[in-house]
Amino acid sequence: MYEVKTQLSFSAAHHLLNYDGECENQHGHNWLVEVFVRGEILDKSNILVDFKKLKGELRKVLAYLDHEDINELPEFKNESPSSEMLAYYIYTKLKEKFAELYKVNVWETQESCASYFEEK
Repeated sequence: MYEVKTQLSFSAAHHLLNYDGECENQHGHNWLVEVFVRGEILDKSNILVDFKKLKGELRKVLAYLDHEDINELPEFKNESPSSEMLAYYIYTKLKEKFAELYKVNVWETQESCASYFEEK
């Protein structure tokens, strides 16, 4: 089994709904997003997935979120845009392009990370 990882970051504001604490107030993060692809078959160049293509598609997804108030985006209206939900959102967008996508990690701080992946 092979695994490939790439990462990019974005900055945005959000606030959590139905949360009792400071995070219910609008605040921002510089999120780091890690994307993992797994597979057993390499292409004719002996690569699992082209880093350029993977990073390019991730860049497109993050450009939509970057410097936005995430609560105001249609996908998150009346939803609490937690790091878990951002990981799920990014995963579903990338899964359309990369069937081998395994997992998305979203770091909201250097110490706190949420992941989304599907059990096979």
